[in-house]
Amino acid sequence: MRIRVVHETIYTYEQPARGLIQVLRLTPRDHDGQHVRRWRIDTSVDGRLTEREDGFGNVVHWFTPDEPSDALVIRVTGEADTDDTHGVVRGAVERLPDQFYLRDSDFCAASPELNAFAEATARTGDPAPLSVLHRLMGAVHEAVAFEPGPATASVPAGKAFGAAKGNCQDLAHVFIAAARHVGIPARYVSGYRSPGAGEAEIEAPHGWAEGLVPGLGWVAFDPAFDVSPADGCIRVAVGLDYLGAAPIRGSRTGGGTETLDVKLRVEQGRAAAQS
Repeated sequence: MRIRVVHETIYTYEQPARGLIQVLRLTPRDHDGQHVRRWRIDTSVDGRLTEREDGFGNVVHWFTPDEPSDALVIRVTGEADTDDTHGVVRGAVERLPDQFYLRDSDFCAASPELNAFAEATARTGDPAPLSVLHRLMGAVHEAVAFEPGPATASVPAGKAFGAAKGNCQDLAHVFIAAARHVGIPARYVSGYRSPGAGEAEIEAPHGWAEGLVPGLGWVAFDPAFDVSPADGCIRVAVGLDYLGAAPIRGSRTGGGTETLDVKLRVEQGRAAAQS
């Protein structure tokens, strides 16, 4: 499948912001089942856009404007061909040992109730990691209602589990915390998801999780929709939680109140239709 993305992030400030730095994890990499045909980042103001790679192996751009500005638009346009690998991720850049993804992290902080939920789910059937992960995905999907919303509203996994509702980042964090508690390395994934038939337009980048299965590798799980992401998704970045894979994080001096708006269009096409 061919997926086309147009993603605009629009910042406005009460007064010109100084010392602005934006860290962008907005560029996907090729791996089995995903081939990036073209990808471009543009900004509405002049500045320096420097490409690097972070410790997770994500492509990262640092953007610093030449002068203070009271508005900034970051625009991503791109196109990638995807295949359905049934959630199995192979050929991706890996910079860290698998056991690193058992570490605690801020947004994947659990609670006694979440830990008990993870233990109960893990022991109710086949103890093989792949089976446990599928059960955890279904159990999280049932226990925590998915409510579309911006990533800025994310909360720690234990709090989201207690509230029994959350956005896609929250459900991914609950799943990751549960998987780690029962000894399965898990990590957060940011990317783009194209809408299914009859589904409303996607309003923000999506987030899901990956769990490690011995002999198979990393496998994707999306508890928001209770599916393993297939060819309708573009995988962009990974991290211990959302903070390590956030599409945009930044800092600034001054500028007063900041207003943020996001415009996103994700469209599907047939890869075979073009050469």
